[in-house]
Amino acid sequence: MRKNLLCAALLLAFAPMLQAQQNAEKPKVKSAKEIVDAAPASAWRTLDPANTLYMDLKAGRVIIELAPGFAPEHVANIKALARGGYWDGLSIYRSQDNFVVQFGDPTEDEKQRKPLSTGAKAKLPAEFERSSAGLAFDALPDSDGWAPQVGFSDGFPAGRDPKSGKTWLAHCYGTLGAGRDVAADSSNGTELYVATGQSPRALDRNITVVGRVVQGMELLSVIPRGPEPMGFYKETERRVPIVSIKLASEVPEAERLPLQLLKTDSVAFKEATEARRNRRDEWYKHPAGHIDLCNVPLPVRPVPKN
Repeated sequence: MRKNLLCAALLLAFAPMLQAQQNAEKPKVKSAKEIVDAAPASAWRTLDPANTLYMDLKAGRVIIELAPGFAPEHVANIKALARGGYWDGLSIYRSQDNFVVQFGDPTEDEKQRKPLSTGAKAKLPAEFERSSAGLAFDALPDSDGWAPQVGFSDGFPAGRDPKSGKTWLAHCYGTLGAGRDVAADSSNGTELYVATGQSPRALDRNITVVGRVVQGMELLSVIPRGPEPMGFYKETERRVPIVSIKLASEVPEAERLPLQLLKTDSVAFKEATEARRNRRDEWYKHPAGHIDLCNVPLPVRPVPKN
């Protein structure tokens, strides 16, 4: 009896020490945010003002990165339209629940529509996909229902087919695309949309993707939904006016908001993605071990001041 009591007393005395040792030996699991916050300067890239759009609404500014590597002719047209102030004074005239907001000139009569800016083309080829040759691709480890391989290319979420040798940009939340009619080559970049709902991946390789929103999605996602079935506003007063859409390179430097994005080929990006893919913090009881392409966020931050 005395021996048992002595053993129990020793266990109670040493229990805190044993627990402390176990805690010390157990490595701390870093969150995705902690990994991103600790990323070195070399892991970040600065947005190119020549490929960045500032969409100014009364509520604030939406910042968009263009994708000339995937849609060169559309991006060139969009730049020409922006330089000419094509969208200034037009509006967001559609907000479809769980799908997109769309903006441009809603006038149905082509003769009454706003004329194109100088240098902009009235007709462009479809740019749904491009050759994978020479294109860097940072692949994710998981399967995808919409593409044989998925990952990031030029910093954009993308799908790739090794058999066809083609790569295309994916329709994730915040994707900017060029609206078209039935014909594949019926878009010219004047009517644009941003995905604001569940990622509409069925649109992949069916519409030209020209970029994606990197900051200001909250200004678009809260726009009141239009009527069924497609969200077009019947009343013009419900449309959201566009103050202007300009290239960042055309805006005085003092009025720009320099941003950096985490490089998708960086160690920090891969580690942060894995931390989200296979969460091991105390709250998660069943780590998924899988992540969807459109659930991988691309961290954005203001350019640090020296």
